[in-house]
Amino acid sequence: MSLLGAHESVAGGLHRAFERIEKVGGESLQIFTRNQRQWNPAPLKQEEIDLFKEAHAKSEHIPVASHASYLANLATGKDELLEKSINSLVLEFDRCHKLGIPQVVMHPGTHGGDGEEAGLSRFVAGLDRAFQASGLEVTLLLETTAGQGTSLGSTFEEIGYILEHSQFPELLGVCVDTCHIFAAGYELRTDAGYTKTMNNMESCFGTDRVKFFHLNDSKKDLGSKVDRHEHIGKGLIGLEGFRKLLTDTRFTGLPMTLETPKSDSLAEDIVNLQTLRSLL
Repeated sequence: MSLLGAHESVAGGLHRAFERIEKVGGESLQIFTRNQRQWNPAPLKQEEIDLFKEAHAKSEHIPVASHASYLANLATGKDELLEKSINSLVLEFDRCHKLGIPQVVMHPGTHGGDGEEAGLSRFVAGLDRAFQASGLEVTLLLETTAGQGTSLGSTFEEIGYILEHSQFPELLGVCVDTCHIFAAGYELRTDAGYTKTMNNMESCFGTDRVKFFHLNDSKKDLGSKVDRHEHIGKGLIGLEGFRKLLTDTRFTGLPMTLETPKSDSLAEDIVNLQTLRSLL
């Protein structure tokens, strides 16, 4: 079985995310190690690190990934933004290393109108600079995107380009977001469509490069290129699309986390996880 979980808040301390994921019955976790919309977050305190590691051990070391800052854009043509983005990722790698988090999820950025080729080339160069500056064994997972505006990563070919051209392929993997790939035009609902999507993925970078999933239904239709997450089974992907994914033995044992809307009570996470488990 896949390890079903959710992205949880770290309000009150990074370690509190483990209390929340336990409350909803999750088996995997995604967090922000710092505010995702700040360039210069405070360094980790030793007490934070100790509490996080203690809570992680108590959880029996469930898989945990961090999501990189939304501000960072390694595909930008603006020098100042590029430097800030590289520094932000280096700091993220450092925090994850100290916390014992092995993976960072990151969007491939936006080319800002300069075209996919220029954006991808800049992203790879910026990413390699971040790896070189960091020197830490933290894996970066390239998240598939919906294709809004000038964002990169909405095609498997673009993800494959980054994996192929980086100087650090051993430190790279893929995070597949179901809402994003559906909105980008990849069918998941029918047998023929699901098979075509997975064959395309296999040919572009190999399903074995997938290390993490974001499980989100979609408010918008196939190929809309609009990123709007919905509760499982309540959107346009529907239950059959998730059933196919959850029963696909190529992804057995992988962490799969929700990023669906929720309230402070976490009731929505509980229902969504129950829905997913009912498909197994």
